[in-house]
Amino acid sequence: MSDNKGPGGTPEPQEERRTHDRVVGTPSPAAEKQLLAVDEDPAPAGAGAQLDEDAAKRAERIVALFFLLAFAGSVAFIAYYIGWSGRDGGMHGIFRARESNFWLGGTMALSFLALAIGMTIWVRRLMTSAPIVQERHELQSDAETRAAFNQEFLEGAEDSGITKRPLLRRTLLLAAAPLGLAPLILLRDLGPLPEKRLRHTFWGEAVKKAQAEGKKGVRLVVDGTNKPLKVSDFASPGGMITVLPEGVEESHHALNEIAKSVTILINVPADQFKPAKGRENWHVNGIVAYSKICTHVGCPAALYEQTTHHILCPCHQSTFDATDAAKVVFGPAARPLPQLPLAVEDGYIVATADFPEPIGPSFWERG
Repeated sequence: MSDNKGPGGTPEPQEERRTHDRVVGTPSPAAEKQLLAVDEDPAPAGAGAQLDEDAAKRAERIVALFFLLAFAGSVAFIAYYIGWSGRDGGMHGIFRARESNFWLGGTMALSFLALAIGMTIWVRRLMTSAPIVQERHELQSDAETRAAFNQEFLEGAEDSGITKRPLLRRTLLLAAAPLGLAPLILLRDLGPLPEKRLRHTFWGEAVKKAQAEGKKGVRLVVDGTNKPLKVSDFASPGGMITVLPEGVEESHHALNEIAKSVTILINVPADQFKPAKGRENWHVNGIVAYSKICTHVGCPAALYEQTTHHILCPCHQSTFDATDAAKVVFGPAARPLPQLPLAVEDGYIVATADFPEPIGPSFWERG
């Protein structure tokens, strides 16, 4: 064990070796080094300090202007949401989505931004700052403490200007009121509830129109070409094609109606086809039609396996048996794909009625 030695090999005195040791409980030397300069005698303006009243009036008008701008932005948001967004298929329509997002987002952003700017100017120009020190005592405050709190509260209210500047108070309440209603208005975005609208598609409307003209039903047209489909055009077993009701593109809300009416047509070998009870005449020589909307969460059930005659939804692998009324054989879907009744008229494949049950996910029909 070596001895501590000073210069020249002489032993270092014990007292000198301990001069650098810090005694427990003493302040750290690092406390003397400050990263930021601190005023030794800070003198911030206290609550209720006098302001330049002319400058304060100008700031008050500017803040009120921003509050009014926030009010206008929130009112424009609500007006657009209720009014203009309901045109041409509503805000959920394909053509209106970008426009709706722009105006709804822009007006709401304007409202919040104007409100934030107004509050910032209010704090910076119309309020003074004073340090508040709260000492920890017993939970129950004595009368003197309560009186002091009451005095400080009143001074703070006076300092904020909320009591002596009615213009700011009124415009702030005016700007905040529509923002409080905005969440209630946005609840509409969770819907609207489909109610019974999904119980009927354009197939039913088109069939009624065709039967009123003395026809058996509405013709099936190929999606993309709108060409009416003949039995001879779809005579090869194992094929699948997407079809729509004739005239759907001329409807008022064409894209929405197409989305609900889209149907897959499958040619199942007649010897393997097992029609459900009461639906023996719903096919044409094994040609059968099912809704293309998966009954799980609404994805397109657009894949068909010819060897097993299974319809597959690629989203969550729900699988339906095309030979057995599109019953579920695998996956999370809860019910079969709705089937469309078919017939033949003048060589064309026609639908004689709408889908007998609601199309799409099972939870939709509970609306």
